[in-house]
Amino acid sequence: MAKNTLTSFCNAAIIAGVASASALAWGILVERHLYTLRHESLPLLETGKKPVNVLHLSDFHLAPWQERKIAWLKSLAELNPDAVVLTGDLLGHRDALAALLEALLPLAETNAKIFFTNGSNDYFGPVAKNPLQYLLRASNASGKRSKHPSVSLYNELLMLQLKNGLGAIDLNNSAKQVTIKDSTMLWFGLNDAHLKYDDPAKMHAAIAAERGAADSAESGIKNNTEQSTANGGEQNTQNSTVPLSLGVTHAPYIKTLNTLTDAGAELIFAGHTHGGQVRVPFVGALTSNSDLPLPQARGLSSWHTADKHSFLHVSAGIGHSIYAPIRFACPPEATLLRLEPK
Repeated sequence: MAKNTLTSFCNAAIIAGVASASALAWGILVERHLYTLRHESLPLLETGKKPVNVLHLSDFHLAPWQERKIAWLKSLAELNPDAVVLTGDLLGHRDALAALLEALLPLAETNAKIFFTNGSNDYFGPVAKNPLQYLLRASNASGKRSKHPSVSLYNELLMLQLKNGLGAIDLNNSAKQVTIKDSTMLWFGLNDAHLKYDDPAKMHAAIAAERGAADSAESGIKNNTEQSTANGGEQNTQNSTVPLSLGVTHAPYIKTLNTLTDAGAELIFAGHTHGGQVRVPFVGALTSNSDLPLPQARGLSSWHTADKHSFLHVSAGIGHSIYAPIRFACPPEATLLRLEPK
């Protein structure tokens, strides 16, 4: 009996070892290169408006030798999106800036509006870590600033190239009102909460400034219309519309999502979680690397505060740390969200 038990145990151990090795090989050699485009749609626009296609990209963690990733990112320009949202952690190596610009330039040439916020790996380079520490702090909500060695990723140069080289709009603790197709949209965002670089007061001031500028412009149009009418011109009877409010951030901590929702965001874009990066089939993510509930670690869901609601889209991201080159049950992804009339 003891011999049979030992044999069964050895067989089970061998099977478990082979399965683990196979899963590891799949995640490292295959799945991390299975770039996937997801599609979602939301009825957020006013009746009669033209649909708006928004491409959400996040967490490239790009290294200059990752040619397959660069080629796939360049191919996304074929989607011809109306807007592109970059939710941080674009760099994964201090020499990756030129590769990043190469990957994103085709999207910029489509004339899509590009918006971005930063993640921690847009400031500091990755370091080798014990991956189990992410599981140990899966529900960390302490808000303590993450400790990084002084491996600079030339953030000032990155920001300069994104804004001047690609024409991207910086939403780090900022806001910008734009018109895309025939819809007016107020975009606002917070810098990385993982590093405690977020500044809600600064963001709220930027929102107020954008709304004030829009009100002044609308008042000027109204005065010109009234003057034209008084002079015998035809009056424009089209009513002004309330802009669609969209929030953007990197790390979807609860406090960050609450701040954006209370500020009026009807849809929030975030990244950071990698969707768990290594997920257990039929279980899901084991960590969100934040205090975000695990079922919301990737994809589209709802977010509620005491009296407000928003949709939340968390991208599982496209990359991984160069020190943890694996994805399992969580392929790298981008998402094309189609905003449609209600």
